[in-house]
Amino acid sequence: MPTLRSSSSPSSVSSPLRRASGGGQRVLSASSSSSVNMPCGDRDSDQTAEGDSDSLSADEGSDFEDSLRHSVKKRAAKRPLRTTPVAKHPKKGPRMVRGHGQKGSEPPTSDLFDAVKAAKSDMQSLVDEWLDSYKQDQDAGFLELINFFIRSCGCKGNVTSEMFKKMSNSEIIRHLTEQFNEDSGEYPLTAPGPSWKKFQGSFCEFVKTLVYQCQYSLLYDGFPMDNLISLLTGLSDSQVRAFRHTSTLAAMKLMTSLVRVALQLSLHKDNNQRQYEAERNKGPGHRAPERLESLLEKRKELQEHQEEIEGMMNALFRGVFVHRYRDILPEIRAICIEEIGSWMQSYSTSFLTDSYLKYIGWTLHDKHREVRLKCLKALKGLYGSRDLTARLELFTSRFKDRMVSMVMDREYDVAVEAVKLLILILKNMEGVLTDADCEGIYPVVYASNRALASAAGEFLYWKLFYPECETKMVSGRERRRSPRAQRTFFHLLLSFFVESELHNHAAYLVDSLWDCAGSQLKDWESLTSLLLEKDQNLDDVQESTLIEILVSSVRQASEGHPPVGRITGRKGLTPKERKIQADDKVKLTEHLIPLLPQLLAKFSADAEKVAPLLQLLNYFDLNIYCTRRLEKHLELFLQQLQEVVVKHAEPTVLEAGAHALYLLCNPEFTFFGRVDFARSQLVDLLSDRFQQELEELLQSSFLDEDEVYSLAATLKRLSAFYNAHDLTRWELYEPCFRLLRKAVDTGEVPQQVMLPALTLVYFSILWTLTHLSGSGASQKQLLSLKDRMVAFCELCQSCLSDVASEIQEQAFVLLSDLLLIFSPQMIVGGRDFLRPLVFFPEATLQSELASFLMDHVFIQPGELGSGHSQEDHLQIEQLHQRRRLLAGFCKLLLYGVLEMDAASDVFKHYNKFYGDYGDIIKETLTRARQIDRSHCSRILLLSLKQLYTELLQEQGPQGLNELPAFSEMRDLARRFALSFGPQQLQNRDLVVTLHKEGIKFSLSESPPTGSSGQPPNLAFLELLAEFSPRLFHQDKQLLLSYLEKCLQRVSQAPDCPWGPVTTYCHSLSPVENTVEANPQGYPRSKKRRTEGPSRQQREDISSSQEESLQLNSIPPTPTLTSTAIKRRQPLGGLEEMEEGSPEPELVQSQPLSGNQRSRLLSPQHFRTLLNRSGPGLGNRLTRLSLMEEDEEEIQSELSEEWQDTDKHSSSSEHGLDLLDSTEMNLEDL
Repeated sequence: MPTLRSSSSPSSVSSPLRRASGGGQRVLSASSSSSVNMPCGDRDSDQTAEGDSDSLSADEGSDFEDSLRHSVKKRAAKRPLRTTPVAKHPKKGPRMVRGHGQKGSEPPTSDLFDAVKAAKSDMQSLVDEWLDSYKQDQDAGFLELINFFIRSCGCKGNVTSEMFKKMSNSEIIRHLTEQFNEDSGEYPLTAPGPSWKKFQGSFCEFVKTLVYQCQYSLLYDGFPMDNLISLLTGLSDSQVRAFRHTSTLAAMKLMTSLVRVALQLSLHKDNNQRQYEAERNKGPGHRAPERLESLLEKRKELQEHQEEIEGMMNALFRGVFVHRYRDILPEIRAICIEEIGSWMQSYSTSFLTDSYLKYIGWTLHDKHREVRLKCLKALKGLYGSRDLTARLELFTSRFKDRMVSMVMDREYDVAVEAVKLLILILKNMEGVLTDADCEGIYPVVYASNRALASAAGEFLYWKLFYPECETKMVSGRERRRSPRAQRTFFHLLLSFFVESELHNHAAYLVDSLWDCAGSQLKDWESLTSLLLEKDQNLDDVQESTLIEILVSSVRQASEGHPPVGRITGRKGLTPKERKIQADDKVKLTEHLIPLLPQLLAKFSADAEKVAPLLQLLNYFDLNIYCTRRLEKHLELFLQQLQEVVVKHAEPTVLEAGAHALYLLCNPEFTFFGRVDFARSQLVDLLSDRFQQELEELLQSSFLDEDEVYSLAATLKRLSAFYNAHDLTRWELYEPCFRLLRKAVDTGEVPQQVMLPALTLVYFSILWTLTHLSGSGASQKQLLSLKDRMVAFCELCQSCLSDVASEIQEQAFVLLSDLLLIFSPQMIVGGRDFLRPLVFFPEATLQSELASFLMDHVFIQPGELGSGHSQEDHLQIEQLHQRRRLLAGFCKLLLYGVLEMDAASDVFKHYNKFYGDYGDIIKETLTRARQIDRSHCSRILLLSLKQLYTELLQEQGPQGLNELPAFSEMRDLARRFALSFGPQQLQNRDLVVTLHKEGIKFSLSESPPTGSSGQPPNLAFLELLAEFSPRLFHQDKQLLLSYLEKCLQRVSQAPDCPWGPVTTYCHSLSPVENTVEANPQGYPRSKKRRTEGPSRQQREDISSSQEESLQLNSIPPTPTLTSTAIKRRQPLGGLEEMEEGSPEPELVQSQPLSGNQRSRLLSPQHFRTLLNRSGPGLGNRLTRLSLMEEDEEEIQSELSEEWQDTDKHSSSSEHGLDLLDSTEMNLEDL
């Protein structure tokens, strides 16, 4: 792969400004950044020694060096004043020689800045006013300009005339740094508020206008521009972010304006050369010598001006850009990349070379989104022009792989720009992108982000569809709309979707292509003709895909929003888009209404194709059946619909048909009578068939498979229509209930018949409830419905013990829904008349529901595969079904239908099944705590008791705490403890009560008589220890006393304490607190150690206080929050800074002045920080530190449990830090 050569070394700044001044040094050498190894031989030299002078040797790659070598002497002779563009250290001797009058007056420092900030006046008039003041007093005017830039940095200091006379650039900048406001990290470019929003735009406009207004006068004067460049270069090398950020922006905008001036000069030179050649080629009699001499003088003047401008540009590029394009602040890097991109576009002859392109290529690897985005946008401007792409061949070959890989960038907007850049490369550079490159972009059309998918769709269109369709048209839009071209488009679309096998749903592909190929996708005439023609040469998969494309395009045109799961940032449609959407809806309805019956007739035998065709009715403007007099097509559709329903028994087809008929059964339509009659005919047919087949089933002892299938199919059809239509008048409840009763009593009814029969009875009860929800229902009707509901619940309860799991799960789902509907919630909202319908399940039913949950939901979790095989899909479907069952049970708990104590059966599986049901159990736990905090904490303890008792019964008391199952219980206890959150005071009484009840349980059973072993439940104390970090220090002392009292009641207490007791006491002891309070392991001060009361003092605590543990006292507010001592990151950061880490930006939490920084890094301060203590500080540190005990092991999974503890204040990236490392290692890019 070819390597791009370096055009310049950042330290080799060769310019007229440099040569005239004899070199210069940086401002703050002691803190300057270390050299960075750059690829391709571009390296920074170390610039840290005080007396080192920068090497300013010319570089062979510079575009300006040749002209500079010729212009140096002229500029030096013409201007006695020359200053260094990069002021690094004080120079020996005076800084500037005043070639003009010096009045010594103080400059106005705020007028220019306030005017630019207000942005109320025209920028050109503002610059003209400054020019007038500069012409009257040059030094005062220049001081005003300097102070404008200083004020724009947010610095309160000013440059006075005395400073201007006697101080060098580095001394002035050092003085301004000391005066900088360190209390806040804000400065005008980053300050919030409406007054600062437009400041950056006004600031850039001022710099642009300044150069524009000076391009024929002061730009070549030497004094203002050279000194301004010198100041900005020095400020851009400052380690104060505000100085560096603002001066870099000003320097880059100044450079951009100079590039425009240089471009104009180049055009003037070319024009002058043409005029000179034309005049010289005239005959001797027609040639004007004065004209030739004038043109020569003009060319000489233009040449001098161009050399002046190129010298300034070279100084800015080498003095500012080369250092700042890898600045540690991403905003500064983004500014540099954005501006170099504009230089390459506007002045491509000088800047569009590999020597400059390499900076954009390197920065494509930047770790910040904004910088990568600027790189891609800059490249888009270059690749968008065919004239410029010829110069990008070497760059493209070097960085193409990176540009292709950015399609998968983690930031969606960067990925979108990467795809758009590749589209331009595809259009303007033929053959550059290989098939392998394109194959990496094709899957992105199915991305969840719509902007990214749409960009990838456009790439796909230009790569696959446009070249083929282009050959089918000569010119003009009418040839593009030709049927042959459209057929080619759809055939290519089918081939891509089917052969690529990237996705199963064409709706996402249609949505991705909608913005670039919407007109082709809305050609429903070509789509339907392809589907209806006899010799279409489409296989079964292609036909199904083409129907899905048809339905997807119709839905997209009618609704205007992307498919489910695709994210779009738009909130709504514009009026113009809504008008287009309404027009498209009318067009597609008029076209498809006559053709829909034909499509149904052709594909009526294929359920996979009929179901989406029936969904087309969802997107029609159904009023057109009336307004366009298309009732005959409605009749045809109803006939086809009836045939489809009678022919198929698949749920998708039946649901689509029932919903289509529901859309037409609107009483507001004039054709409602016809549709209602057709519906009655269909239901009569199904009902009669059901009655006949049911009688055969009840009377016969044996049915063959065909009869069973026919009855099951009829029940499925009735169930699907009962879901969408009120079929109460057909009285289907009684026969279905008889059928189910026989199934429960005898077990002779097949499973495929029972499932739809259960659903039919369920819908019958709900439709009856809908009728009675009006206030006119009689008591008799309510009681009749209650009897039906209770009978059905008893029947479902019987089904819970059925042999077939599908029947059990269906009965559980229907039973859960009915119990929830007929719970006390149904009388809320002024419906007290429905109180007779309220139903409370008996204890036996509650117990059976819980048992069903254990048997069907909390089974051993299996590892899900990649999801590609049929077995993986089956496992995923089963998991969804189990989650549905668990969600139904949890809703019964939260709405008070079941006893809340039954939640222990769910909570005890929280840790073991966290991957499958963690979100459901967590939400249930949160809602339960909101309902009753005290009861919820008791349920958590009950869950642990149940698990412990089960393990004890299985394994026995010996070695219980060494089993893996006990470790899982310990993890569960830790999760429960973290669920209490950081609100210690609010949960104080709950946690103490939990500990007290846990101690009672652990000592509730005595060891066997004559045995020296420990009580069987004693190991439960180890689980209880996980809740100790949630206790206050005072409560820990009381619990220790309470535990001691309880242990004294155990008759066979050993001489040495039992292990679980020791572990639990250790969790309550002050030693534990001290360890937790100092996670870094630094030497602790003895003052910080908190000793608990002696044993004698504990014995003096009153018995009533031990027993009740009433929490009447509120602990004092701690004087120290967990920011400096407890947090690890700041301490680690201090240690890093003490060792001289080159990247202290990781610990920029607050801006520090130089004196503050030196005090902070002193060993005395560091020891004081670790040993600082005050009255009662140990107790408070103990309480704070224990909140973090053992949290780190599972904090990544449980951070959502209590997010408040994770909300640490992060350092502002815009904060002022005088020890900022100004340059970034290239590895960080």
